Amino acid sequence: MAVPDAQIHEHATGVALKTVEAHSEPQDLVFYSGWFCPFVQRTWITLEEKKVPYQYKEVNPYRKEEHFLAINPKGLVPAIEYKSKALYESLVLCEFIEDAYPDHAPHILPSDPFERARARLWVDHITKAVIPTYFRLIQSQEADKQDEARNALYKALSELSKEAKGPWFLGEQFSLVDIAVAPWALRDYIASENRGYRREAVGNGWKEWAERLETRESVVNTTSEKEYYAEIYGRYLRDEAQSEAAKAIRDGKVIP
Repeated sequence: MAVPDAQIHEHATGVALKTVEAHSEPQDLVFYSGWFCPFVQRTWITLEEKKVPYQYKEVNPYRKEEHFLAINPKGLVPAIEYKSKALYESLVLCEFIEDAYPDHAPHILPSDPFERARARLWVDHITKAVIPTYFRLIQSQEADKQDEARNALYKALSELSKEAKGPWFLGEQFSLVDIAVAPWALRDYIASENRGYRREAVGNGWKEWAERLETRESVVNTTSEKEYYAEIYGRYLRDEAQSEAAKAIRDGKVIP
């Protein structure tokens, strides 16, 4: 995501700031972050869930350091540098953290091959069906397009929730599926306050699942104060945002 410097708070706030401060010392894994980004939060939740040692580094979207651009040619967060090797893409990073730290519980993917594949299928559903319709809903300006996007979001979330075993998607195991959707559950109040979205309209237990997600310790620990998100998402609501996600939705393309 990217917004003009005058409109973006420079660092995390609230509970998230305490988490940042607790991860300021050098570690084998350096986490390049943007505190406000939902894609970043997925990787951040994984790090917090598994209690992996990491060093947090905030990346200013308009003043990216040469070193960051050297390790990530896309120039997007999240990214990590692990023992001087670089990786990026939020879901790739979540799985890397799982694989690189096998002794750090809890595990975010099941050991059973079938359930592991099933989890990945529903992560793909979140990527292709939930997230694009969420952005389309908050960026749409005309009432009919908002109605269309809202109904599509209800359908995508309902299909996902129907497959959840409870209390988490896989049952007792908090998994990559929960992590993949959690930042959007956390931010759905933006659609509620501005686009007529209602959690209870989704059905299939989504409202209760979303409430559990937003109160999960790892989610709380990576969440800043709500007022600072409002500064950013106001640009989406006016369809003025210039993030890669916003531009892709505007152009009818896949979010990169």
